[in-house]
Amino acid sequence: MSAALQPAPEPESGALTILAIETSCDESAVAILRQSGTEPAEILCSLVSSQIQLHRSYGGVVPEVASRNHSLILRTLVENALDHAALQARDVDAFVATRGPGLSSSLLVGHTMAKALAAASGRHFLSVNHMEGHLLSPFLSGQATSWGSSGIKIPPHLALIVSGGHTMLVHARKAGDYHILGRTVDDAAGEAFDKVARMLGLPYPGGPEIEKQARAGDPEAFQFPRSMPGDLNFSFSGLKTAVRYTLPKVSNLTTRLPDICASFQKAVTDVLVSKSLRAAKEHGCNTITLSGGVSCNEFIRSALRDGCLSDGLRFLPCPSRLSTDNAAMIAFAALLKLQSGANGSLSEDIDPNLSLCRQDSTS
Repeated sequence: MSAALQPAPEPESGALTILAIETSCDESAVAILRQSGTEPAEILCSLVSSQIQLHRSYGGVVPEVASRNHSLILRTLVENALDHAALQARDVDAFVATRGPGLSSSLLVGHTMAKALAAASGRHFLSVNHMEGHLLSPFLSGQATSWGSSGIKIPPHLALIVSGGHTMLVHARKAGDYHILGRTVDDAAGEAFDKVARMLGLPYPGGPEIEKQARAGDPEAFQFPRSMPGDLNFSFSGLKTAVRYTLPKVSNLTTRLPDICASFQKAVTDVLVSKSLRAAKEHGCNTITLSGGVSCNEFIRSALRDGCLSDGLRFLPCPSRLSTDNAAMIAFAALLKLQSGANGSLSEDIDPNLSLCRQDSTS
């Protein structure tokens, strides 16, 4: 089957149009990206179908429910995206999808759809690492990028990725050249937000609910612990446990809820900012990027921005609209791969535990 596919499009051949599908968890997303000449990549269309309401009653994502709804909505999303961009499948140069990490049943739906579109159209197929999509998303608007002989060039930087299932510090030397400096060893920041929100009786997803409550609270009201081991890894389980043991001691939870949320949020933020600034200093990075779903949190954004300003570093956050799972970031990661000469294959399978780099180890 792969013999019927066109070779990887050449970056110098003019406009390159990519249709990407993202179904790593509970968001069904389709985007169409076009790169022309040395201009910034243009998002022709980016559609996301959220399943939050479907999973809210369960307090979290149910894999079977997620994959079934991906199957129900994805074809319509692809058709709507093509209509919105005034394109047909034959106008697309490459079809791409998320390979991992994520829920295997969800990944399989989007990966299979992209393969089918590529095979039916005789176009190129490529699969992408979901975390690489997040890592590169701050550069999607053309910020800090330049143009080299092989296409768009991403500058060296320190990336802080904070999402529901991952908290990572990555030294990115260039696109595709990554070294993981630190990661979560138990609960990721997003998981901690969701679990603490559940303790407090707040609805899923917990992050936005805690941030909303925290706006009226005192971040110094409760002295929750900050886990600061000697390395650059992250641990939030102790913080989560501290909140749980504090709750029975609070006489009026309704009144003190904003203070608890603000204090918890401040504890998470202090760890994220402190470790990011330390990592940037140790590895000689003058730019820190912020991405992932939890990066929508304005308190975290402001604190890291202030920390960068104080240390004389450039702060480059992902736009809020591209922070949560979306297919535009997957298309952009695929664009950089294609411009560097990467080739995909229809024989490639999903990998729910896909690593960001070959030697996926922290130092």
